Amino acid sequence: MKRMISMVLVLALCLGLMAGCGSKSPEEPSGAKEETQEEKAPETEVMEDVEGELVIYTSMYPFAIEMMDEILKKKFPNLKPGNDGSFFFYSGTSALITKIYGEMGENRDQPLDADMFMVAEPAFSLELKDYGYLHPFEVENADQLLRFDYDKEGYWYPVRVLNMVLARNPENEKKWADMGITVPKTFKDFAYDPALKGYISMSDPLTSGSAYASVVALLDKYGEEYLDKLSANKVMRESGSTAIAKLQSGECAAIMILEESVLKYISDEEEKGNKVTNLEVIYPEDGVILVPSTVMIVAEEYSKNVNTEAAEAVAKWMLTEEAQEIIMQAYMHSVLAAEKNYPAHSIDTNELIKMDMGVDWEKAYHEREKINNLWTEKVTD
Repeated sequence: MKRMISMVLVLALCLGLMAGCGSKSPEEPSGAKEETQEEKAPETEVMEDVEGELVIYTSMYPFAIEMMDEILKKKFPNLKPGNDGSFFFYSGTSALITKIYGEMGENRDQPLDADMFMVAEPAFSLELKDYGYLHPFEVENADQLLRFDYDKEGYWYPVRVLNMVLARNPENEKKWADMGITVPKTFKDFAYDPALKGYISMSDPLTSGSAYASVVALLDKYGEEYLDKLSANKVMRESGSTAIAKLQSGECAAIMILEESVLKYISDEEEKGNKVTNLEVIYPEDGVILVPSTVMIVAEEYSKNVNTEAAEAVAKWMLTEEAQEIIMQAYMHSVLAAEKNYPAHSIDTNELIKMDMGVDWEKAYHEREKINNLWTEKVTD
């Protein structure tokens, strides 16, 4: 099976050529539709009138940043990347939030070192709006364009969709069965099945925004007991790459992980000619957890480069078919309502929406400290 879009096509896209979203191979779940030449997104014009300098704080993975950087430099040739040759400054969402708090100052009234944000969980968008740090902008026909919620006053819009799932190693299924362990098919069993003690892993919500969002959703569904059960099961807290390695080595029976991490690994290996048989996504039966990450513009009086006009142009472009194709190439789901394709090796985005457990973003915002403390007391300590 081939990757949905090869890196060669990414380069072609960056040169302004036509590049459509690829199709699934026959071995993949049905649902992704192969685009014809007529169905591909039309080439959008180079925007030479957008000038100045721009810095975007983001939690997108570095490989996705590289892809986006290249196309932005072609798309906006007179816009200067403001972070050592890149438009983006990368860190995990929770680390970025801490950095932004520091820049805002104790009274939340100081300018920032960024002009835009693309962070993993929308709760922070609500917080920044309340602090008056965001610049509103209008996206035409947003109700029809987007399949996820957005701020009706224009302070933030979803731009990429992360999907928290479980993963397993099919090659080790018999090993676990012989040990009396059933690989979990639900988030509940992941925490509640005592047989899994010492054999599960996930990211730390104190450093990962998507993990924090997932904890919020799971607390709503199962209560604080969920954290007690995670603790009793000795859940390991580590990066996605480390968790995948432990899953493949047989140190873990299941991991809680972003779908994109698994999809990228599988596609990378298949591009090398290696068929992956020791890693597979589990779409939990009690629901996936979708995180529609947002794009935000810093209010002019707080922005580093005081160029909200340029930031608007970039933010609006992020919601075009051209930009959303790159989002899917980076194994995240598109926010566009009309989009029929989805990342390689995944399943239809609209089907995932039906399975979505849902996150109370107001709770994630207003109870952040409480939830972080709960995690620390019940799981970390």
